[in-house]
Amino acid sequence: MIDEMKTDVDYAAVADMFKAIGIAGSPVAVKFAKNAEGIPEGVAEIDEGARHCQMVTLAKNEGRIMYARAEKHTCMGGAWALGLKELTPTLKSGEFYFKLGKFNSWASCMRTIDAEPHVHPPGSEEVSTYATVYAPLEKTPFDPHVVVILAPPFVMLKIAQAILYKTGGRIDSNMAGIQSVCADACAYPYMTGKVNFSLGCDGSRKFSGIDDELMVMGIPGELIKDVAEALPIVTGAAGSKK
Repeated sequence: MIDEMKTDVDYAAVADMFKAIGIAGSPVAVKFAKNAEGIPEGVAEIDEGARHCQMVTLAKNEGRIMYARAEKHTCMGGAWALGLKELTPTLKSGEFYFKLGKFNSWASCMRTIDAEPHVHPPGSEEVSTYATVYAPLEKTPFDPHVVVILAPPFVMLKIAQAILYKTGGRIDSNMAGIQSVCADACAYPYMTGKVNFSLGCDGSRKFSGIDDELMVMGIPGELIKDVAEALPIVTGAAGSKK
């Protein structure tokens, strides 16, 4: 297997730190495999077609470890955001989301899609994705490019404080109310190296069983250890709500 980090991380211990503050299920490790060699040995491809957000919840709730190539991804928008497929003409023009009633005009939809975080698609000379790989963080057989967290707002507050514990500053979230688990929580952290919080989207809540009281976020794999180690500090601080 290729594309591993040089830094050793005890992912089971990191997962325990997140679970201790009350996240829903397991943190989910996600990898963007660039070719077949990037698939961990012994990990099987998902049998049935599914959406990216569904595969995230399978790892989170059922402990599933799997990978999916482009043909297994059933959501076109998600597959495009993750760098598995080219953008369809109806998505690119704005027609798709306009027909769903999400925007006032094709133009407003087009502007939203144009600004949507995404991994460079196959066929370009940039980065592309052979398959996406999923695992609960405590059992991951690979170094994740992104760790996806689903949690209530108060838990997200504690994670935000842990993110800022060492450096301070502000957190800028990038979202549009669509493609939250794919574009917001995975493509954006992967491509920018920055954490991102999202309010979720209709598709992920409708098709993947994400409860309405949960928010979504993605943390670049390179940052997960530092964030986890700061969690018990910020939750135990004198000024923290218990």
